[in-house]
Amino acid sequence: MLDAMRARRALGHLGDPDLLRLEPFIDGHWHKCGNATAVADPATGNEIARVGDCDVPMLDRAIDAADKAFTTWRTLLARDRGKIILAWASLIRLHARDLATILTAEQGKPLGESEAEINYGVGFIEWFAAEGERAYGETIPSHKPNSRLFVSMQPVGVCAAVTPWNFPSAMIARKAAAALAAGCPVIVKPAAETPLSALALAELADRAGFPPGVFQVVTGQPELLTNALLVDERVRAFSFTGSTEVGRLLLKKAAGTVKKISMELGGHAPFIVFDDADLDEAVEGCIGAKFATSGQDCLAANRIYVQDGIYEAFVQELRSRVAALRVGPGFEAGIDIGPMTKTSVVEKCRRHIQDAIDKGARLLVGEIPDPALGNFVAPTLLADVTHKMLIALEETFGPVAPVLRFKGEDEVRASANASEMGLAAYVYTRDLNRAMRLSDTLEYGMVGINTASFTGAPIPFGGWKQSGLGREGSRHGLQEFMELKYVCFGGLAA
Repeated sequence: MLDAMRARRALGHLGDPDLLRLEPFIDGHWHKCGNATAVADPATGNEIARVGDCDVPMLDRAIDAADKAFTTWRTLLARDRGKIILAWASLIRLHARDLATILTAEQGKPLGESEAEINYGVGFIEWFAAEGERAYGETIPSHKPNSRLFVSMQPVGVCAAVTPWNFPSAMIARKAAAALAAGCPVIVKPAAETPLSALALAELADRAGFPPGVFQVVTGQPELLTNALLVDERVRAFSFTGSTEVGRLLLKKAAGTVKKISMELGGHAPFIVFDDADLDEAVEGCIGAKFATSGQDCLAANRIYVQDGIYEAFVQELRSRVAALRVGPGFEAGIDIGPMTKTSVVEKCRRHIQDAIDKGARLLVGEIPDPALGNFVAPTLLADVTHKMLIALEETFGPVAPVLRFKGEDEVRASANASEMGLAAYVYTRDLNRAMRLSDTLEYGMVGINTASFTGAPIPFGGWKQSGLGREGSRHGLQEFMELKYVCFGGLAA
């Protein structure tokens, strides 16, 4: 097993070496485990650390600690909880460079993107620290004589957050900050590929002064830990980000204890460009929507629809921009596209590109991924894609941009909506009436009009159909971790 010192050498220089933790954080302590799972650098495949595996008895101790901590954490004034949450946020900002270094080492994304993720995530922590004070209830005009009716918002209880490998820091921040502000202890189960970011956040949470059991991180076998969290009645809320396929299975398991569930699942985002769009703005937006996080993003544009009149001009301009993207390890300067975090993503990109070419698509930039290149996939542009091709039917989750041609608004609306997914959609047009029509009729939880950047702490992030349940961010995200309580005071003097 790699010890902490060897792991630090493998990772590189950290200003604060104590941020590199290799054991689960339970009830205010770091716990040694009998077994460990390797964490690899996606750029090289080399092992950079081994992180301890929780067993079920250890997870049970974590749930028990959270259950006990709930009694006192919920009774703190929201402002006092907010002070501790803000202290956590301040420490994250202070150590942002180290956190970004850890993130790039285990996830692979370019260092600049990792730094942006840290800042994005801490924005949620700061926002929810204040939003906890605004968990307003209501007074209802009574329908009964001599009575007063009240509704309050109360924390649901112990929460579990199962987070993905593509945003290993920000997704913890977005989920945990809301739950903590609501008055709920949180148990985080990070992806097996990216546990180091979660453990670093636990170290800073401990320094910020969270009471034992309020913020915990458990690491190890995903199926074992997730199933145990789902079947335990003490865990009252469960938040998950991941694939729709896995989400369906978890939803079935959660039914056994009727947990409060929020899920952010797969995306298959349409990016629609009309003839009247500003060409430069549309191409710039497409680059951002498709290639951020090396395409490993549930918001990534997965079907790029371009109207006839602007089609060839758009494709040629996009071609030059995609060809200029630089591929390489995330720690190298000037890199736009890092390695895929998982080899399964590389394989899916290969299948989608090969299938599209076999069925008549034009390969304008890029190539079919070569196994000799490891986890690297060249940014790829495919033109003349049709709905008979896999890439138009499935979420790719990699740096492959398929462009489809369309003639009219009704046609593209029907094509965009012909998916079980409904997370995000993008529309570029100068026609205000068209923009309003599409924002109303596209079956997606989020729609960006003439922009590829629309997420953040104040907005309700989430999807329709099989892209998820509930919302993250905004006041709606706080409510995912709270329950309504209605009280009727009767027998009052007239």
